[in-house]
Amino acid sequence: MNPIDLVVTVCAVLSPATCEEQHLVFNYFGSPRQCVMAAPPYIAQWVGEHPKWQAVRWRCEYPHPNNKA
Repeated sequence: MNPIDLVVTVCAVLSPATCEEQHLVFNYFGSPRQCVMAAPPYIAQWVGEHPKWQAVRWRCEYPHPNNKA
C-alpha cells in the first residue's frame, strides 16, 4: 500500500464563498485516478463529521515529501 492524499475542497454551508482544502491521507492500492472514483464514501464520512461544510470538488495525488501532514 502507498499513501495517497485525497484533497477535498469544502465550502461553508452558511457562507458558500468561504472555501478551503482539506487533506485526507490514507493508504491506498490504486492510482490517483482510481482514488478519485473511490473517494465519495470517505468524503461522505468527513462531511458527516463536519456538518457545517460541504464538499464541492476533490482530487487525489501522491503526498509531496516536503509538505507536513
